[in-house]
This record gives sequence, structure tokens and C-alpha cells, in this order.
Amino acid sequence: MIGIGVSSGIGMGKALVKKEPVIKIEKKFIAEPEKEISKLEAAREKGKEQIEALYQHAFSTIGKAEAGIFRAHRMILEDPEFFGQIENKIKEESVNTEWAISEVTKFFVDMFEAMEDEYMKERAADIKDVTGRLIRIVLDVEETDLSNLSGEVIIVAEDLTPSDTAQMDRNKVIGFITEIGGKTAHSAIMARTMEIPAVVGLEKALELISDGDYVILDGDTGTVIVNPEEKVIAEYERKKEAFIGFKEKLEEVRGKDSITKDNFKVEISANIGTPKDVDGVLNNDGEGVGLYRTEFLYMDREKLPTEDEQFEAYKEVAVRLEGKPVVIRTLDIGGDKELPYLQLPKEMNPFLGYRAIRLCLDRTDIFRTQLKALLRASAFGNIKIMFPMISAIEELRQAKSILDNVKIELRNENIEFNENIEVGIMIEIPAAAVMSDLFAKEVDFFSIGTNDLIQYTTAVDRGNGKIAYLYNEFHPALLRLIKTVIDNGHKEGIWVGMCGEVAGNPQLIPVLVGMGLDEFSMSASSMLRARWIVNNLIKSDMEDIIEEMLKLPTAEEVKDFIVKKISLN
Repeated sequence: MIGIGVSSGIGMGKALVKKEPVIKIEKKFIAEPEKEISKLEAAREKGKEQIEALYQHAFSTIGKAEAGIFRAHRMILEDPEFFGQIENKIKEESVNTEWAISEVTKFFVDMFEAMEDEYMKERAADIKDVTGRLIRIVLDVEETDLSNLSGEVIIVAEDLTPSDTAQMDRNKVIGFITEIGGKTAHSAIMARTMEIPAVVGLEKALELISDGDYVILDGDTGTVIVNPEEKVIAEYERKKEAFIGFKEKLEEVRGKDSITKDNFKVEISANIGTPKDVDGVLNNDGEGVGLYRTEFLYMDREKLPTEDEQFEAYKEVAVRLEGKPVVIRTLDIGGDKELPYLQLPKEMNPFLGYRAIRLCLDRTDIFRTQLKALLRASAFGNIKIMFPMISAIEELRQAKSILDNVKIELRNENIEFNENIEVGIMIEIPAAAVMSDLFAKEVDFFSIGTNDLIQYTTAVDRGNGKIAYLYNEFHPALLRLIKTVIDNGHKEGIWVGMCGEVAGNPQLIPVLVGMGLDEFSMSASSMLRARWIVNNLIKSDMEDIIEEMLKLPTAEEVKDFIVKKISLN
């Protein structure tokens, strides 16, 4: 069976199948809504106590960065708009508390799950975790306890919430398998931090695996084997020993430069979404932030963030990185990422619609406020500004003109900022890649956003399961575009980075080094492995295979070619 490997390592042991209690929520009409609101408030307070206990437990057993998830959960419990909607539903419709919670949850979960960005989609998991807790408290349903296990087990579940993962006894849970989830799920992120092998997205796992079955899971390949033969167990025992040895090798590159054996130096950076994610960057020896998604500042609230609120968030990241580069992407929202308070128009195809730089150039009030906050924060660290979803030179020039006007405004107010702040664009639309020779004359850097570039180049909706097989990071067209962008950037003397998932793909890192990519930005937990790969490469050897590889006609042939031609010692 094959799922999605999200946390490296080999797990081997008995399965513990975690089945959730069936909670049936029925709509009931209530004569005294005020009593239901009191019930809601009591559940809210008890929920805060439970989440605080989870925070303290996670802080002491996993780490500050991962415990921060529960600070986000507490913020949901303290969100006046969210709970205002639940209260209004109880009052206006005279319904029971659990029904009101369930209905409002559906609205917010649907909003986040409809978003294109995987990072944003995971906000839905946070909301479901918190409101599921509230409903259990209201109905007096006990939680499943994963903190008190009698022996080593591999957890098998439909899904695992951040709360479930935080409770796990890391000495007893030697792996987990879920039917749903992806690489950016909180459970996946926490599994990587806790160094627990994990496979998600394994359909029918609960049907195919029973309590007590002997299970092998490979967190790299996504392979799951149930009740294997002895020779298979022996094979995976050898793989497990090899993996432990490799982890020791990764620690050897901590504190070192990311540089090939023939002295080609690159930068290994992290993608983050909030200031709390900086802990992960520092703990994993990151050389900077290659993508700071600013959308979270605008979400889960009733109105736009103020200039000062944004300034403080950007400043915090810049200060904590102590001069290391911080590439901050301007607002990438709209279309598929709805903000209820902006009342954005519904669209037939939001992926190609009114979003990102298109929205900002139309709503210059929003854009100017963000740019002003970014410039102010640039006085406190090495901030770089990046514009997303640029498809035409006119858009770039208009964005730069607005930035120049904001600079004049700050000078007139005697407010300090970095006069030489670098400005770049995300290359995520084929038009920008094709015209990268011209764009390179007008910016300080490129960052290739492969997640969207694959989608737009291959005309594949990556959220559509029926055609997901066509969404392939080894597609020859994608690799040709990447090579074109890197070459065109270098011809004009600018650096070229990458902030999509491809940047952290172990098989493609050598190819990207051969193409001359200057900066790799990925999830924080992947950075040491990426550095180890870079440090064991000879760039000139990689250069020699690029031309031959780019002549191959299919993704499968490209992948096979890479496996045959590249080996790391």
C-alpha cells in the first residue's frame, strides 16, 4: 500500500487502530437560548484550560515552536467574530449549542479548505480540532488518550489532530498512519519534529489494518506493509539501521556553509507563515527565510490589520534572524483565499482571478499600508520585498512605483528604512518565466514558486484528485522553464531562488545545483538534509548531465535518469 510519506524513518511494530467515537449532532429547537449561550461559555473556558495544558505539555516534550500551535488554538477560542457567529445562531434560530458550533465550523472550514495554498488549507484542521473539543465538552464525550500506552505501537487513524499528536508518548509511538492529510498538516509537521515516521493519505487504512497487525511503514516512500514475511522484515531492519546512520551524518553539517565540493555556495532557507515559525528556522540552522507568507496577518479577524500590527510582525522576524535575509511576499489573497470583511467577488476560476498583486494594484490602500510596514521593519534587519503572481511588466512597474511613493512618504516623515532594500518577484506564471530575460532587468532577484508554476504550466488543478497524476515536478516543461529563469537571472547579475516544494525534493536538489540555483527555501525540517546533499555534490558533474536530461520527453524518464546518474557518497 502506498500513501504520502511525510516524516522520514522506518516504523515497525504492532498497530493500534484509533477509532473516534461517533458523535451524532442533531438540530434541536431550544426555548431558552440564554442557557445554551451559558453552556457555550462554560465549554469555551474549559477548552482554554485543556489547550493550556496541551501547550505546557508540548512545550516541555516537543519544543516551543510546535507548542505554538496551541497558542493559535487559544486565539480561535478568543476570537470574538467566531464566537459571535455561534451566539447569533443560537439566539436567532433558537438552536442547541453543539448544532450552532457545528454549523459555524462548517462555514469557516469550507472557506479554508477551498484555498489553493496547502499551508492555508491546514487552518481548517486547527478550527476542526478546536471546535471538536468544544462539542465533546458540551456533550460530555471523553477524548481518546494517546499519552498512556502500554507498549510500542504504530497508530492508525482516519486523521490525527494537533492535539492528538501533542499528547503522543514519543517513546511508545513508533510511527503513525492516517487516511487523510498532507505534507503540510500540523500532524505531519509535528511528526517530523518529534522524529516519528509517518505516512498520511493512505486510503482505507482503517479497513485494511486491524488492531495487533504487524505493520512496517516507510516515512520517505509512503510504503505501508501489513503482516510482512520474515525476509521483508529483515530488509526493513537494514533500512532502519541505514536511516539512523544518515541522521547522524546530518548533524555533521550543522553550523557549516551550504557549499559543494567544488566551492559553489548556495543558501538554504525556510518558508514560514507567522513569526512563531522562526523557532523552527533557528532550531534547524537555517540561513534565512526565503518565503514569509503574510496572509495569516489578514485572516481569522474582522478587519484588515493595521500598519503597526504588520510592522511588529515583520520586525520580530527580521530582528530574530539577526541580519540573515528575510524575503517577505506581499499579500497573496483573493479569489480562492476569501476574507469575509473584504467582500471579494465570487469567481468561476479563482486560481486565475482577482488575487495577489492584481488585488493589491486595485486596492492600493491595502497595498500601501503593507509596503509602509515592510519598509519600516527593514530598518531592523535584512528584509527583501517580493511581489507574487506577476504576469506582465506593467504590473511590476506599477507595484514599484507605489513602493517608490511610499518611500517618499516615509522620508518626509523622517522614518528610517533601508534605502537599498531588494525588490523581487515570484516566478509562478509561465508568462513571467518566458519573459524572465526582461523581468531580470527590473528586479534584484527572482524566487521560483514551483507549486503554481507546475499547475499553470501543465493546466492541472492540483486539488483535483482525478488528474493529480498529471501534476508532476519532474515534468520536462517545468525543468526547462526553471533552467530558463535561472540563466536569464544570472545574465543580468541577479540571484535566483526557489520557494516551492521542488526546492526541498532530495532528488531534484542536485539538478537545481547543476542549473545554478542560488537559494533553496523549504520547510524548516528539510534544511539540514538539503545542506548535506549540497555538501556532497560536485556542481560541475551536475552541469554535465543537465543538457542530456532536458532532452528527455517524459517525467518518468527524467526521474529514472536522475536516479541512474546521481549518487551521493
